[in-house]
Amino acid sequence: MSERHGRSLALDAIRAGLDRLRTAGTGFEPETFFGECAGALERESRPGLQAVLNLTGTVLHTNLGRAWAAPEAIEAVMAVMGQPSSLEFDLATGRRGERDSHVEKLLCRITGAEAATLVNNNAAAVLLTLTALAARREVIVSRGELIEIGGAFRMPDIMSRAGCKLREVGTTNRTHGRDYEEAIGRSTAALMRVHPSNYQVEGFTSIVDTRALAAIAHAHDLPMLEDLGSGSLVDLAPYGLPHEPTPQESLADGADVVTFSGDKLLGGPQAGLIVGRKALIDRIRKCPLKRALRLDKMTIAALEATLRLYLDPDRLRQRLPALRLLTRPRDEIHACAVRLQPAFAAVLGERATVDVVECASQIGSGSLPVDRLPSAALSIRMAGRGGGLDRLAARLRALPRPVIGRIHDNALLLDLRCLEADGEAVLRAQLPLLAA
Repeated sequence: MSERHGRSLALDAIRAGLDRLRTAGTGFEPETFFGECAGALERESRPGLQAVLNLTGTVLHTNLGRAWAAPEAIEAVMAVMGQPSSLEFDLATGRRGERDSHVEKLLCRITGAEAATLVNNNAAAVLLTLTALAARREVIVSRGELIEIGGAFRMPDIMSRAGCKLREVGTTNRTHGRDYEEAIGRSTAALMRVHPSNYQVEGFTSIVDTRALAAIAHAHDLPMLEDLGSGSLVDLAPYGLPHEPTPQESLADGADVVTFSGDKLLGGPQAGLIVGRKALIDRIRKCPLKRALRLDKMTIAALEATLRLYLDPDRLRQRLPALRLLTRPRDEIHACAVRLQPAFAAVLGERATVDVVECASQIGSGSLPVDRLPSAALSIRMAGRGGGLDRLAARLRALPRPVIGRIHDNALLLDLRCLEADGEAVLRAQLPLLAA
């Protein structure tokens, strides 16, 4: 134990083991005792943040880290982690540089923006933008866009924290241009559109689109802000997915500042991206809050490498994991399920029945919330009654590479959309542990 974990931790494990013996009042068996101590120490030494196999059916799963990093992004992070880097150093002039510069030109090239800046997530991007551009003034937003997303993030609360006043207009399902026009006054700082992200209103509805809202804002010499949330940088329709608004489209339609995420449909690391008119981006960048929300060198390296993949659109689907998983053919997923079914059935034996079933994956993280992706899963039903499914799910989570599925309709479903060849090999190697 001491050779692997160090003398201090080994002594702590032995003392804890002796305390357990005294409490239990059992005899001392050296081989059993030291084996239990070593096992306990091994479990306690596992990192809290572990790689898992995501078989939930939600591709961009917030609780499981959202988008996977592309190999290029991983290599970029490794290149700057263990040694000094040019984070805020201009190699051309030998003077202090700006950390946003490593990504700004790429973002501007891809989106068509005049300027860009970066923070640690999209909630921070919205907070910083409102603080810099609208503190102590009003921001007009449609009532139907006052969203709440995971973790109790509410747009009205963010506006309050930014020091600006929310002026809501219209109704939950219908808002018209005249509603904005009538609300504009001397204290108005901006008009804002918020992409609903995690819900969709259907039926008797009316919204003011970006182009129309920007025209109203500009007629009154006001900026128009748009929060897109999920941040797709390409039109998803050619990949067989529903269209999601892009920053390019928003800027072309007249939006002055657009905010979006880096770790959702963009497929990169957690980040909040702010693009738009240079004069407004400069004001946002100079806000004192910007320093508190800035990105670290590893995130910037991963984001830069991810954005460079977009410069080669012909190979983007193959190289960007998020896009590859979202567009994975259903037949390929079904074939994976067929391969794994006999292995699961053999390990679980008479304790369970294992079937290949059709299912529907979802994109996740509030992106395209009502759309589903045809997929295939292993459906495991336990023989008899009791908590067998919960125990099996717990055993899967306790594997060296934890396996996360979902229980639905008295079955444990393992949706295989996110299980590619390397993950399948890991899962197969672990299966014998379920037989114990």
